[in-house]
Amino acid sequence: MPPRRPTIRAFYEILFTDMAMSNSNPEKQRFTTYFTGQVQGVGFRYTTESIARSFAVTGYVRNLPDGRVEMVAEAQPDEHERFLAQILTTMKANIEVIQTDSSVATSEYASFSINH
Repeated sequence: MPPRRPTIRAFYEILFTDMAMSNSNPEKQRFTTYFTGQVQGVGFRYTTESIARSFAVTGYVRNLPDGRVEMVAEAQPDEHERFLAQILTTMKANIEVIQTDSSVATSEYASFSINH
């Protein structure tokens, strides 16, 4: 029997618990997220860019040579949570694993775009 995939709910719980513990500061932060699964060739980047238009986020999304998608987003932590939740809700059938790290925002991006 193949191993069971964790549910998207489990991803939400782990991700948002970790983010809440490390991001109590309301200042803008940089979030680097890696999505693993069937995330290339399915419109993932274009969907993410479209979703970003509804949120106060800047940064980029791009395909990586190893089959993952990398997203760098700068936003206030609560705005990033809502943004990421919308991506997860919209693309949940394609995402198997997500990994997010946060760091100090650089404010180097004026908008959110697809990097090629």
